[in-house]
Amino acid sequence: MPSKQSTGAIDILLVDDNRLGLIARKTVLEELGYRITTAASGSEALDEFSGASFDLLITDYRMPRMNGKELIERVRKQSPTLPVILLSGFVDSLGLDEKSTGADVVIQKSANEVAHLVRSVKRLACRKPLKKPAGSETPAASARLRKKPAGS
Repeated sequence: MPSKQSTGAIDILLVDDNRLGLIARKTVLEELGYRITTAASGSEALDEFSGASFDLLITDYRMPRMNGKELIERVRKQSPTLPVILLSGFVDSLGLDEKSTGADVVIQKSANEVAHLVRSVKRLACRKPLKKPAGSETPAASARLRKKPAGS
């Protein structure tokens, strides 16, 4: 029996309060063979997440009542290794990056967004979970990871 990765049958939870953006991204990802569940808010996403299993979360950053970073923090408590992509039109102005948001990938909304999104989804859908739960790294291990070997 083929794996989910080989068939492209990856279950993605897509979250955005902008209806048109949600529909556009959903359409692109469905055309690539992914199964998409949508949510228009962080709380709706948590409801969906508690009732189903997803292979990937894609969320907008700026949403009312619960932003994407807050959603990621709550999802990570339940599923620390779930791959997450954060989308925002404010990546640079708010200084959003993987470290500050907890996302595996942060993508700036722009003319190149779709290409970046598709590439990131394909990469994350095919990998084994790598993200460790927050606080699982020892300070010594963390310091070793920050040091670069000589000559690099």
